[in-house]
Amino acid sequence: MAQRYVRVQTPDGKIYYGLLQIDRTVQVLDAPPWLKGQPTDQRLTNYHLLAPCAPSKIIAVGKNYADHAAEMGTPVPQEPLLFLKPPTTVIALNAEILYPAQSQRVDYEGELALVIGDRVKDCPAQEAHSKIWGYTIANDVTARDLQKKDGQWTRAKGFDTFCPLGPWIVREINPDARLQTFLNDQPVQSASIGDMVFSPDRLVSYISQIMTLLPGDVILTGTPEGVGAMQAGDRVRVEIEGIGFLENGVSLRSPLYQIQLQD
Repeated sequence: MAQRYVRVQTPDGKIYYGLLQIDRTVQVLDAPPWLKGQPTDQRLTNYHLLAPCAPSKIIAVGKNYADHAAEMGTPVPQEPLLFLKPPTTVIALNAEILYPAQSQRVDYEGELALVIGDRVKDCPAQEAHSKIWGYTIANDVTARDLQKKDGQWTRAKGFDTFCPLGPWIVREINPDARLQTFLNDQPVQSASIGDMVFSPDRLVSYISQIMTLLPGDVILTGTPEGVGAMQAGDRVRVEIEGIGFLENGVSLRSPLYQIQLQD
């Protein structure tokens, strides 16, 4: 089994990076693994699993599978179509996706996520693979009605909890690994990650010519066809061969409260 790199929080609030062992204990690292963190003698048995990294930014790629572009009624982009999700969208395995009151249509989008391991700027495509530290699973949750209404995607993609990420990071993945998404245990998406229009190496190189990537940053590589709506009470699970699965429930977001301003 591939080594699984995790990020966890102990009951006293301390956060650690570590290696998940077969017995589910965590061997603590002395730094984030992409910053050359080394195993220590400390082992944790009582912890809460967090998203496996805390990125400074999340760069996502739209319509990177031809079948998904077709189901959205658009052609395949001639170059990667990029957008950003704020770090506050990130949640971990089993955390709740909060359905915002502003939207009537919130979709799942299962994706492979890349974790950057170095400071990357103007990287040639032939060097890009060495800048990818590892791989994890993401769900690029999208308020589809707001995406269509706004014309640009910041609001639709940017609500808190709209980027489930995890449960851990692995160093290598089969380039033809199978990605599958299940809604309430029913299969809704299935594709090989090898079907991407723009490969992970191409994406890293392209993005690095626009913005500097930092260690721990995340790139979402796009979703295959089969996206669809979620409702409060649903559970969505994204599986990627060689990594594992990322499952989250859906709940209604708490209503807004009016704040009375004092004169």
